[in-house]
Amino acid sequence: MDEQNGFVTGRIKSLKYALKGLWLLITTEHSIMVQSGIAVLMTFVGFWVNISKMEWIFQIFAIGLVLVAEALNTAVEKLCDYVQPEYDEKIGFIKDISAGAVSFAAVVALIIGFIIYLPKLL
Repeated sequence: MDEQNGFVTGRIKSLKYALKGLWLLITTEHSIMVQSGIAVLMTFVGFWVNISKMEWIFQIFAIGLVLVAEALNTAVEKLCDYVQPEYDEKIGFIKDISAGAVSFAAVVALIIGFIIYLPKLL
């Protein structure tokens, strides 16, 4: 019984840490605030133009992709800044690559958005 109770307690603690991390991202990171604002806006636009169930799936996937990439980029940047507070060319390279991953996600999200919304708005 203790093993089962320990498992459940561990999952509850994990959920608590995850929600804390989500709150920290949303309340302290400007890039996440901007991306979250865009996500809310696009959700309203989706209702306004009445996108299909499949289009909702793609839109939600695109929003999630960008937010996850942005969150991971933030984590990489914070870790780099902690490990090497001073400017370092190698750390800069790592941070640039991490930011580039966000750019890939944003481009994919834009393409998905164009595919969904251009036919409805033209």
